[in-house]
Amino acid sequence: MQITQTKDKDLEREFKVTMTADEVEEQVSNRLKEIGETVKIPGFRPGKVPLNILKSRYGQAVMGEVLEKLVNDSSMKAINENNIKPAMQPKIEVKSFEEGKGLEYVMTVEIVPEFEVADIKKIKLNKYTATPDEKTIKESLDRIAASQKEFETIKEKRAAKTGDAVVIDFDGSVDGKSLPGMKGEGYTLELGSKSFVDTFEDQLVGTKVGEHKTVTVTFPENYNNQELAGKEAVFEVDVKELKKSVPPKMDDEFAKKLGFDSLDALKDAVKSQIQADYDQMTRLHIKRQLLDALDETHKFDVPKTMLEAEYNNILHQLAHQNNNTPHDENCDHEKDLSESEKKEYQTIAERRVRLGLVLAEIGQKNKIEVSQTELQQAVINEARKYSGQEQQVFEYYQKNPKALENLRAPLYEEKTVDFILEICSVNEDKVSFDELLKFAEEAEKPLSDAKKTKKTTKKASTKAKKKTSSSSKKKKD
Repeated sequence: MQITQTKDKDLEREFKVTMTADEVEEQVSNRLKEIGETVKIPGFRPGKVPLNILKSRYGQAVMGEVLEKLVNDSSMKAINENNIKPAMQPKIEVKSFEEGKGLEYVMTVEIVPEFEVADIKKIKLNKYTATPDEKTIKESLDRIAASQKEFETIKEKRAAKTGDAVVIDFDGSVDGKSLPGMKGEGYTLELGSKSFVDTFEDQLVGTKVGEHKTVTVTFPENYNNQELAGKEAVFEVDVKELKKSVPPKMDDEFAKKLGFDSLDALKDAVKSQIQADYDQMTRLHIKRQLLDALDETHKFDVPKTMLEAEYNNILHQLAHQNNNTPHDENCDHEKDLSESEKKEYQTIAERRVRLGLVLAEIGQKNKIEVSQTELQQAVINEARKYSGQEQQVFEYYQKNPKALENLRAPLYEEKTVDFILEICSVNEDKVSFDELLKFAEEAEKPLSDAKKTKKTTKKASTKAKKKTSSSSKKKKD
């Protein structure tokens, strides 16, 4: 075997690999002998089948198998002997492979760039935190109470208004024909809830108990029942009873109905949930600061293959989210993009690749790993999203290592970010929820607004420090 480097330019390396006909033949013969040890051919005992007969029967299949093995083994040898760290799967182009003439192929591979990781201890970040006040907690409890409201019969004789509930019998038809699902008896309908189609509820406002009402509505064009989509329907409605909403009393009994031991336990749970939402905003903002800082302090060329893969991944995600388009590798997702949009997504892709390499280098140097337990928990969390299909989700990840790696990657990134945040300099300030929300919104702005975001954040940071300087504290390495 002969391995010759033919290209060494920027991040691209190219090797020509050649093997003699004898080397190839030796591999083929060895594989045929292995097959001969177990194969059953009439007239021959296992292990005694002549090589020429094995070759005539299995030669072509074995030749393909040997080709794959030779290419894999020799390409790995070229990578290891030259201390190459591939950015992506090497590209193999077989130049010649014929029986009696040996093998020749060219391997092109992009390498991971070498770069010096900046001193993360010198990174300075601002961490803004907020805690829910009593008003926010009460508003949240009121929303819970509103969702649990009950209705009681209105004894006075009056017309129904928005917010009331009417108990109705109804029978609908389209073009004079009754269809399944358009009839009901004793149905309690809250007026203004938008639970019925079109203006159905609006037309019952002003009705009284005992009144008959003909309601005409039009189903939307995208209605899930194709028999009704875009059709006009007529409902004959009888109002049987009128009710008004009664908010539940906020006490221990109400809390127990929701599965809590007491009202205080419910309040604590609500407060914890709000705090978790606030903490997520804090995390979003400080992580954006960190990634911006890492991006500013690390400037190096990224492998074109990684850049192209990430760019295509962004386009596939956009197409899938915006148009519910399948992730088809053959689709041209660029065709509807302007040049400025293409440039924006390419910039995002380059940033992601570069930051991925930086975080991977930091994680590797500091021996950060995702444990099997953490990965299993990630799979469980993913399975919970698909109620009733949990077993299929587990089997999917068991059979798809690449999908499992897609779960591991964000876990690894978050652990590396946590590691950096423990080392770098972090100034912590208490701010109001409105200020925290503003910071979180800025953190989600696209890269095209990066400069504007930075200026706004700096101005808000100064304001926050003036207001809450007494609550500041600094983490030191």
